[in-house]
Amino acid sequence: MQKRILLVEDDREISELITDILRQESFEVFTAFDGEEALSLFHKEDFDLILLDLMLPQLSGMDVLKRIREESLMPVLIISAKDSDLDKALGLGFGADDYISKPISMIELTARVHAAIRRATQYRPAGTSAISHNIHFKELSLDLHTFSVQMKDKVVQLTSKEFHILKLFMTNQNRVFTKEQIYHFIWEDDYYGNENVINVHIRRLREKIEENPSHPKYIRTIWGIGYKLGE
Repeated sequence: MQKRILLVEDDREISELITDILRQESFEVFTAFDGEEALSLFHKEDFDLILLDLMLPQLSGMDVLKRIREESLMPVLIISAKDSDLDKALGLGFGADDYISKPISMIELTARVHAAIRRATQYRPAGTSAISHNIHFKELSLDLHTFSVQMKDKVVQLTSKEFHILKLFMTNQNRVFTKEQIYHFIWEDDYYGNENVINVHIRRLREKIEENPSHPKYIRTIWGIGYKLGE
């Protein structure tokens, strides 16, 4: 079935260019030119992925992202001319799955779109077998059918990336993952020392599932190596 993408970009020339490229890749593309229009389309239609500019009229891209994350784990890729480390950390911290800086390489854009949709619909770490849709560890439970997480029977709201990182750990309990391995499994891309991306997502995940994020009991740091679930 044809995958549907919502493109939110106020520059109409850039919007038309990206739309043409994505349609050549057999995507169905819907366009919005401001934040309010983006949220209206988000609530009216079903999408597989959102491409979101940050600098938008009516409602900023960050505000749109925060509203979407209150309701959905749908993949959201930020496209923006604001390419500082702070902007990227903020975008990822608010729940973006990836950050693509302008000027945009169309080859890179389409590759990341395909990878994000593939992760959201077919994700399974290499070497793992089929697993039960309910996974438990201590007081933490994860449901693969509903993409939901509970801690002590309380629903925990995670972003798509946070969910898949937690899924990686919970389906491979007691296995230690390096940052490079986490990046490879979750982002499906080459790792170029992107420690800040990993650190931001691990910190945000700990803030949501740990009683004391400074002394985590679930996602443990193995110094000099990486992370693991549990003791």
